[in-house]
Amino acid sequence: MKRTILKMTAASLAICAGISAVNAETLRWARAGDSLTLDPHAQNEGPTHTLAHQMYEGLLQRDMSAQIIPALATSWDPTDNPNVWEFKLREGVKFHGGEDFTADDVVFSFNRAMMPTSAMKELLASIKEVRKVDDFTVHIETDGPNPLLPNNLTNLFVMDSDWTTANGCEAPQDIANGGDNPCVRATNGTGAFVLESRKQDAETVLKRNDNYWGIDEFPMEVTEIIYTPIQESATRVAALLSGEVDLIQDVPVQDLARVAGTDGLQLATAPQNRTIFFGMNLGADDLTSDTVEGANPLADGRVREAMNIAINRDAIKKVVMRDQSAPTGVIMPPFVNGWTEALDAYPDYDVAKAKALMEEAGYGDGFGLTLNCPNDRYINDEAICQAAVGMFGQIGITVNLDAKPKAQHFPLITNRETDFYMLGWGVPTFDSEYIFNFLVHTTTDKYGSWNGTGFSNADVDAKIVSLASETDSEVRNDTISQIWDTVKAETLYLPIHNQVLNWGMTETIDFAVQPEDQPHFKFLTFKN
Repeated sequence: MKRTILKMTAASLAICAGISAVNAETLRWARAGDSLTLDPHAQNEGPTHTLAHQMYEGLLQRDMSAQIIPALATSWDPTDNPNVWEFKLREGVKFHGGEDFTADDVVFSFNRAMMPTSAMKELLASIKEVRKVDDFTVHIETDGPNPLLPNNLTNLFVMDSDWTTANGCEAPQDIANGGDNPCVRATNGTGAFVLESRKQDAETVLKRNDNYWGIDEFPMEVTEIIYTPIQESATRVAALLSGEVDLIQDVPVQDLARVAGTDGLQLATAPQNRTIFFGMNLGADDLTSDTVEGANPLADGRVREAMNIAINRDAIKKVVMRDQSAPTGVIMPPFVNGWTEALDAYPDYDVAKAKALMEEAGYGDGFGLTLNCPNDRYINDEAICQAAVGMFGQIGITVNLDAKPKAQHFPLITNRETDFYMLGWGVPTFDSEYIFNFLVHTTTDKYGSWNGTGFSNADVDAKIVSLASETDSEVRNDTISQIWDTVKAETLYLPIHNQVLNWGMTETIDFAVQPEDQPHFKFLTFKN
């Protein structure tokens, strides 16, 4: 019988009791924003996944070079039925509470992740059924062959079925409607680290799991993690410079040289698999945050095009980002299947042409509009929005900037309470289908949860759905190209740039930058 108590303190103490003080290595880690929840299916958000990855695991994961490697599954292969994948599960794995990991937990977790309140359901939209074959074999049947199914599973975490049910967490936290459950604050995973304590937006402490199945397969040199979100850039850098923290993920661009030039510190840099852009509510008949009565100026493609060419991406790169960005014309980084140089090309900054388009659309006198922006999620997010406000002002659009922490910002998009907003999007599957499922498909119970634009096109929807089961790569890539042509022609989004990652850390740490900005600390080593 599996234990189902919520409090994990006793288990955590037992696990940590065998750790020698001689080889104990504490890592003090900071970044701009905290995980939004510990419920692993409630949010599809980078920092939330990053913390979850320390405690929970999926069937598969991406390593520090973003290559897919085994986790709770040891093998994954199509069966004789082209619609069915077989996953062989790792035997002998224990949850942090001591429970045995089996196929029942996989079936439960996948079904949970496909529920309406899950933020992960688009990743599993092609799944018809998840079946237990035996205790260590699972079959996943999809609606037609899905050759890329494994790519969708690297952030899909497995929970203990009995523990989760006993603690009233059968369904994921309904964040959009202010929902709550005990799994928001407690965990019971199979991962390399065990939750010891957590204070939201202040400090989370993790201890090494010495019963981890991978204890001999990974370096596992970190025995304690003290995670502190520090929103203010200057304070975060000061904490690194003073030795209060050992690693920060969000080195402000204005402090790169300072960190790199400080004795005892090092700076690690790499392109990120993430694009920053603005979304616009073009589907509503009327907007709630504009100054135009009885009409929606964003519904006019000429207005959207004017806004697109009013953004001076090169100036944002040079002045705001200190050259630490890659301007783009598409909401897709170069890592992703479907990316081309032609799509990546961004329009020339042209105020005169933008004003002419505004005049042609009937808005020569301009209008007012509110821009919702996060201030603790992306690199210089609020500063980018501030720069854009001035640029839109040059073509007569008076923008009221409303910047909030990500915990308050993201629900505005998913609840359709914003007309104009900043969003950043990483692509963990490294394929365009992921972007389309979340950001382009009509919003339904399975798709489009982050499509705040209101865009809906039945033909495009059908093409998006077809990608999951198309096995001819040439046909599939042609469909992807057609969808991107529509996205660009409609100016659904206003792309700004692809982010560049900068991690600052002590020189005693040996740790590569992960392209998804996900440090998996079981890989971290310390230099002698």
